[in-house]
Formats: sequence, C-alpha cells, structure tokens
Amino acid sequence: MIHLKGSEEGVFMAASEEMSLTKKNIPDKIMKEVSLFPSVPRTGFKLRVLLHKGDASMTEIEEILRHDPGLSANVLRVANSAFFGLSTKVGSLKQAVMLLGIERFAQIAVSASMKKTLEKAVEGYDIAPGKLWLHSIAASNIAESLAKNRKIDGTYDVFTSALLHDIGKLVLSKFLKEELQKIKNITENAVPLDVAEHMVFGTDHAEIGALILSKWSLPVDIVNAVRWHHSPERIENSNIKSDIVYLSNQMCQSNTNNDIANGHFAMPSSVVLQRLGIQFDQYKAMAKKANLWNEKLSGELKFD
Repeated sequence: MIHLKGSEEGVFMAASEEMSLTKKNIPDKIMKEVSLFPSVPRTGFKLRVLLHKGDASMTEIEEILRHDPGLSANVLRVANSAFFGLSTKVGSLKQAVMLLGIERFAQIAVSASMKKTLEKAVEGYDIAPGKLWLHSIAASNIAESLAKNRKIDGTYDVFTSALLHDIGKLVLSKFLKEELQKIKNITENAVPLDVAEHMVFGTDHAEIGALILSKWSLPVDIVNAVRWHHSPERIENSNIKSDIVYLSNQMCQSNTNNDIANGHFAMPSSVVLQRLGIQFDQYKAMAKKANLWNEKLSGELKFD
C-alpha cells in the first residue's frame, strides 16, 4: 500500500486498494461519466497481453490485427512517421515487425489502438483534435527511454502508464468547461491546474484517469503511476514508475526549444530528479529531445 506524508493523507489517496475510498469525495455527476466511459480497446490490449508473455510470434500478432483493419492502417501510419526513425517506408505489418522488433511494434499498436479515444478535442483544456494523442505517444516513448536508461524492470508498464496518463481529462473536460472562470481565478495565483481541479471538484484528472484504468482492470502499478503523475513526491514510499511518468509528462507538456534556449523552463521536482539520479542539465537535454520528438509527430500525424 502507498502511504502519504502527514497532513496530505486526508486529501491525496492511493489509486489502487484505496481507490474505492476516494469515490465518496467525487461528485455523483462525475462518477456517472466515469461509469459510462468506453471500455478498454480490445485489440490493442490483446497485443499488450501478448507482449507480457515474452514469446509472441508474428502469426499471433497478425491473427489479432486482421480483425481490425482500421487499427492496422493506423499502426503503419505511426510506424512510418520520422518519430520512429525507420530508414524505409513499411507497407505491411510483417515488414514493420521485422524492422521494429516485436516489442516496439506492439507498443506502436497499443498507441494506435488509443487513437479513437485520445484524438478528440478536449475543449475544457483547450486541447485541439489529435493533440492529446500525440502528446501521449511522445510521453510514452520518453518514459520508456527513461526506464531503460535507469534499468527499470517492467518498461512496458511504464510505457502504458505514460500513454494513458491524461485519459482522465476526457471525463473532466466538460465539467472544467462549466467552471472555467473559477479554475482560471485559482490558477492565476500560481496554483497548478490539478490542484485547482481538486479545489473545485474534489478530484482531479489524474484521479479520474486512475478510476478509469481500475475499471479497465489494468495492473495496480499502471493505475498508481497515472494517479500520481503530477505529484509523485507526495508518496512516502516512492514508486519509480510514477516518477518516470511524471518526468516524461513534464518534459513533453510545456517546454519548447525556444524556452530552453532562453532559460524559460518548467522546473521539475528536485525530489524526483534526485530519486532517479538525473542532473538538471541531463533533464534539460532530454526535454529538448522530447520537444523535437513532439515536433516530428505534430508535423507528420495531422488531424482535421
């Protein structure tokens, strides 16, 4: 069980076995939207299960994807983006697996399976169509790179957590839109958005996301990483996967190359950097790389 520090215990709760206790603080109208949220994309997450087996074959992958031609097309579209750096364009799933490897291919397939869910405009957060999906892909790949660099077991869970970290925004968006002025009045005083959400709604998009992933029966580590992706330092018994998802999101969400060059930079948690053994200069270099990845994705995967 995750334990919280001192006075924070009453406000911030773990998103696994304690999740049921937090529901009493969330308005019924929001919980209703959580209950109505679409079920987990079956094809993509069948591939996720295959990956965890460790011995997935091309035949098994093709058998799953042949029932979902739309997903297959999206997989090839993402795989052919410069973001993944293939030297040649791929025209078939088999060729994509050969060039990318089964693990990378499966990650792309799970990312593509979330396109329909994450590509919508998120009006309450002023997120244009497709931007949430692109941000999620970039964050998930940064997270995986960090996990491998830190030699963390379960890199695929880290990848999945980062891919889904903002899914709660899809539920909270319409409520945020209704209370936008109240939220703005709070954030104008340098209060983080997720804290402002909690002040207005009694919950935030991270907790709502964790509830959705609990509903989807995803592993506790994934649920917790999503729950704490804005505030992993609040957890007394630190979870390195939550730290990595937090940092990957931080790298992708607000820093541009111009910001970095001019010294205008969103500061990450020093606690998290210390726990991961990352120096600030290293973080800045990684954030610059993350921004370049974001630009590549935005330039190639356009939305109407």
